[in-house]
Amino acid sequence: MAGRAMNAERKIRVLIVDDSAFMRKVIGDILGADPSIDVVGRARNGREAMDAINGLSPDVVTLDIEMPGKSGLEVLRDIMAIKPIPVVMVSSLTKQGANETMQALDSGAVDFVTKPSGTISLDMDKVGDELRQKVIAASKASLRTSRLHIGLATKILPPPPIQSRREAMPRRLEMLVIAASTGGPMALQEVIPELSADFPLPVLIVQHMPPGFTSSFASRLNERSKLTVLEACDGMPIRKGAVIIAPGGYHLIVEKKQMNLVCRLTETPPVRSVRPSADVLFTSVSEVVGGNILTLVLTGMGRDGLDGTRLLRQKGAYVIAESKETSVIYGMPGAVTGAGLVDEVLPLYSIAAGLERVSKQN
Repeated sequence: MAGRAMNAERKIRVLIVDDSAFMRKVIGDILGADPSIDVVGRARNGREAMDAINGLSPDVVTLDIEMPGKSGLEVLRDIMAIKPIPVVMVSSLTKQGANETMQALDSGAVDFVTKPSGTISLDMDKVGDELRQKVIAASKASLRTSRLHIGLATKILPPPPIQSRREAMPRRLEMLVIAASTGGPMALQEVIPELSADFPLPVLIVQHMPPGFTSSFASRLNERSKLTVLEACDGMPIRKGAVIIAPGGYHLIVEKKQMNLVCRLTETPPVRSVRPSADVLFTSVSEVVGGNILTLVLTGMGRDGLDGTRLLRQKGAYVIAESKETSVIYGMPGAVTGAGLVDEVLPLYSIAAGLERVSKQN
């Protein structure tokens, strides 16, 4: 009994890696304010980081992306190659910082937080709650193997059995909508590039990211995909062959203009603390398009997408959720699955094929 009680109260052990002593102190103070977090070490470079990881066995590492000598990206790759543990990147709000952050997520980082005002941020407290939440979420993350291993899984594993609760699909699917958060960038890079050039539905995506990062992510995804991937702008037509990603800081909704569907961007308040919100997009789609929708909920922290999926499902939408076995964080797909709103539960490596199959059964 005592052993179980001690285990239940065990704190999340965090290592902070930043070349700035000031930032190590500030980040440590922010994390230390949460009683569930224990900052067990601080490192100023890659060598010290690897020594601390081996000696302290932290549960989570916060890693500055911009460091002299060996960069944060290089340190991350060392961690993933030698002793994989959840890493939350600490990035700057610059174009270069956005590009490097996308590379970090691609290399295995669980999530990232942006420094509000550059390398030395005196106002780091502005993102204090976000940093604590993401470190706690990262401690629960299921680290997948590399993209290569996931890709190989598509070739060596048989497709999972179809778990659909329905015999018939919606009569005429008009759109695919996707919700993703923590772990989503890597998941989307497994799904979207595998969709065929003749995929019959326009695609709208809400991926939780701050302003300035979704453009870089869309460009990166576009380079790898047969479909055209774009960051949404106000008035953008919604058409077959396009994958449209909601921009950070804006809600994406759908509007019918004459006989065509277009994107609209709004700065209405965040929903469930996020903007863009999958619930906002899904609700808009249910109102404007109805139930002829293919819905996908991928890995992510929280419950965004649950209310919108419920509305879509009530109107007849077909819903697929990522399985727990491949989700970095099972919060979002777990919420819709637990609510009984899902027609199929698929592992990440089978989702693209599932989307193709469902979309072409009309």
